[in-house]
Order: sequence, then structure tokens, then C-alpha cells
Amino acid sequence: MPPKSVFVLDTSALLALRSDEPGADRVETVVQQAKKNQVRLLVSFMTRMEVLYRVWREDGHEAAHEALRLIDSFPIEWVSCGPEILETAARLKAQGKLSVADSWIGATAIIREATLIHKDPEFRNFKEIPQEFLAKRA
Repeated sequence: MPPKSVFVLDTSALLALRSDEPGADRVETVVQQAKKNQVRLLVSFMTRMEVLYRVWREDGHEAAHEALRLIDSFPIEWVSCGPEILETAARLKAQGKLSVADSWIGATAIIREATLIHKDPEFRNFKEIPQEFLAKRA
């Protein structure tokens, strides 16, 4: 049996799903595939913090915690900081043009040999990050 595809969901992908933005259908597809054990979904600890603060800022404390409860209902693996991810995140950040959070998220994809699903154009400059840019609706 071939190995399962592994994906890292960026904050932008989860927020697209939450708000039914362009690309939400693709994120929903991989979540459904994960529920059927067809793919593995990973999410960086940094994404959890970003979702929490961004939704809190826009929609309040209750909405932020509801967003986390929804994400926690998905078949995902939370990835915390490890030495290899730390080193890779620092290298990505040193190269410039990525936020600290995006450096951690990109490093998670590199170290876990996963495809990063995102909407952030900043990632496109980093060819070493396997990635899928969420397309806009036609």
C-alpha cells in the first residue's frame, strides 16, 4: 500500500474553511480524507495560537474558543516545537520575508515531509517547502 499523503494546514487554510473563503472546498476535502484515514493532517502549535488570537480579535473570546473546538474535532495531529523544527524555523526566518509564525509552520512541513496547504503568497518564495497554494474560486 502506498504511503499516505501528509499535509500541514496553515492558519490561512483553517481560517478559509471557517469563513468559507476561496480554497475552503480543498481544505474540506483533505479533512474528509483524513476522517477516512486516507491522508494525515498536521497542524503546528503556532497555528493554534494564530487561530485563537485572530478570531478573538475579530469576533471575540467565545468565537475564538469555538473555532478551536471545531478544529479539535478534526482528525489532526498537533505538532509542537522540537529541535529540528526549531533549527529549520530559525533558518527560514533568517532568510527573511516570513513571519516568526510562518517560519514555524513552514519548518513543520519541511521536517515532517508534508505538503503545506496555505493562502500566503510569502511561502511561494521558499521552494524547499512542499506546498499547495489554495486557488481562488472561478
